[in-house]
Amino acid sequence: METYTTENIRNVVVLGHGSCGKTTLVEAMAYITGAVKRQGKIEDGSTISDYDKEEVKRLFSISTSIVPIEWEKTKINFLDTPGYFDFVGETEEALSAADAAVIVISAKAGVEVGTMKAWEYCEKYKLPRLFFVTDMDDDQASYREVVEKLTELYGKKIAPFHLPIRENEKFVGYVNVVKMKGRRFTELSKYEECEIPDYSHKNLTTVREALLESVAETSEELMEKYFAGEVFTYEEISQALRGNVIDGTVVPVLMGSGISGNGTIMLLQVIEKYFPSPDKVKISGTNIKTKEEFAADYDVNKPFTSRVFKTIADPFIGKFSLIKVNSGKIKADSTIYNVNTETEEKISRLYVFRGKDQIEVKELCAGDIGALGKLSNTATGHSLATKGTPVEFAPIDFPKPYTYVRFETKNKGDDDKVSQALQKLMDEDHTLKEVNDNENHQTLLYGIGEQQLDVVVSKLLSKYKVEIITSKARVPYRETIRKKVQVRGKHKKQSGGHGQYGDVLMDFEPLNDVEKSYEFEEKIFGGSVPKNYFPAVEKGLQESVLKGPLAGYPVVGIKATLVDGSYHPVDSSEQAFKMATILAFKQAFSQANPVLLEPIVTLKVVVPDKFTGDIMGDLNKRRGRVLGMNPIDGGKQEIVADIPLAGVHGYSTDLRSMTGGIGDFSYEFSRYEQAPHDIQEKVIAENAKEEEKVSK
Repeated sequence: METYTTENIRNVVVLGHGSCGKTTLVEAMAYITGAVKRQGKIEDGSTISDYDKEEVKRLFSISTSIVPIEWEKTKINFLDTPGYFDFVGETEEALSAADAAVIVISAKAGVEVGTMKAWEYCEKYKLPRLFFVTDMDDDQASYREVVEKLTELYGKKIAPFHLPIRENEKFVGYVNVVKMKGRRFTELSKYEECEIPDYSHKNLTTVREALLESVAETSEELMEKYFAGEVFTYEEISQALRGNVIDGTVVPVLMGSGISGNGTIMLLQVIEKYFPSPDKVKISGTNIKTKEEFAADYDVNKPFTSRVFKTIADPFIGKFSLIKVNSGKIKADSTIYNVNTETEEKISRLYVFRGKDQIEVKELCAGDIGALGKLSNTATGHSLATKGTPVEFAPIDFPKPYTYVRFETKNKGDDDKVSQALQKLMDEDHTLKEVNDNENHQTLLYGIGEQQLDVVVSKLLSKYKVEIITSKARVPYRETIRKKVQVRGKHKKQSGGHGQYGDVLMDFEPLNDVEKSYEFEEKIFGGSVPKNYFPAVEKGLQESVLKGPLAGYPVVGIKATLVDGSYHPVDSSEQAFKMATILAFKQAFSQANPVLLEPIVTLKVVVPDKFTGDIMGDLNKRRGRVLGMNPIDGGKQEIVADIPLAGVHGYSTDLRSMTGGIGDFSYEFSRYEQAPHDIQEKVIAENAKEEEKVSK
């Protein structure tokens, strides 16, 4: 592949609802432009983008794929993203490297939740965008309904550049609204000029007038011309619309079919003509040497800077760091500087990825996307530059994972293998997290949703040949007491030679501070227990609070006071006093009104207004207490509630089910509260069963 200069590059992220036709559309464009010799199909597992075994098996995208397409002296780097919400980390990576977006809509499914999410992503990253309505050759396709819904959602910004031409209820061509010409498809995406059908004129007049209004608003000169009733030239319309599209005041709507390839050349034409090249986009970082802002702005004449936006850590193809060059150039056989780790790394080869295929290139210019192999100290989000100009860019904004499961290795000897394999998966996906919960003797795997975690389990087996078993995580309950008691603990053993003797009289009472496990105090008078045994008594306490007698959870909020005891000059020892304390603790706990405390989290749920009733009803079922509602932009509400952590289990899936996938949630730990009696009984019974299994 030849080297492309910045002005001849377009970086386009492909967004949309799951299974709306994104990958099929990218595949069609690759075929039409000769990047591949035959058009692959998702159901055959033969597309460029979906090459991973899991993607082939499940028939949907899991990872973002880069598909560069060369078309009329322009290189378009398509970033084909997953549509399913569990893989949002992949989408965020792609968005961080894109300069514009194509939002794909299936004409038969219409505007879906994923369509609206895609729009929100574009708003967040301030990306110019267009809609491509695919599946136009389907009998149930309705372009009109799609445009009406988009206009209802986003207003006058929506500008159909195409209107469909149908004959005998078949999609055979389109009207180019900008050029006011009819186009009839001949083969694939090629077309010939044709008459505009009579039935199109009414709608065409309305759409054309809206376009001309947008054009007129771009300058005073054009506004005067518009009001004077003068006709705009095609060049004036085209130039004005390009400015409108780039600043987001006009969002074109195009149409076609990914399966037949119809409309793909027109899409490429619009991308080349209306989307910005990287040198029209601003990006800046911080020079860590001078502490000054560095305006990279994809300027090829400035020193080399870049950011790693994605990592591929595959056991078969190795580790690759995907970069977007933010300024300057990078050449093969050069040395780069990792600003985050402050290390230099030697690059031997430079690649461009097309799906899984690695195409070796000599250099990459500012604004281009490529891959570096085998960088040992480099991770996603790291900034790469020259040592002389060490520029650091902002990290990628990954969503925090809130869904988790407990897991353990199926084969005991595989612990290290599982750990290494998981690390590679976490290098690739920053929304995955492994947490060792030593307190509850469990290892947790966090992700965005259950589907993502299911894919991880499957990948561990298929790629790394290790198997894990997942189960519901143990909720981190706590145990405490509610009244004051005084107990004696005596440890006495006699067995030939020195015996063991320790005797303590202790007060146990609520500390009223569950942030602390315990507080120890001694009030010994007259040396009934020598001072050198006080540490042993506290050690007995330390061990006792790790696993409470009620259900095996850590104990909190206990004040223990050593008030009396006795010792033997020969048989007493630190071990004996420690054991005496453990006995006293167990006895006191059973007498002091023991209770189970449950973790309470503050949950925030963001949903459109129409779902608030369903959400609050569901929260009540989960023993949640709604604290309030805050209106936010876009006709949405943020519902804030306190809810037991146990009630959050499975919430990701249930929330999607209730809201069609449009609801979001987050939570953070708030406090511990006494669990209701029925919950305590249930947890204690479950724990007893688990203990019984372990003992067997």
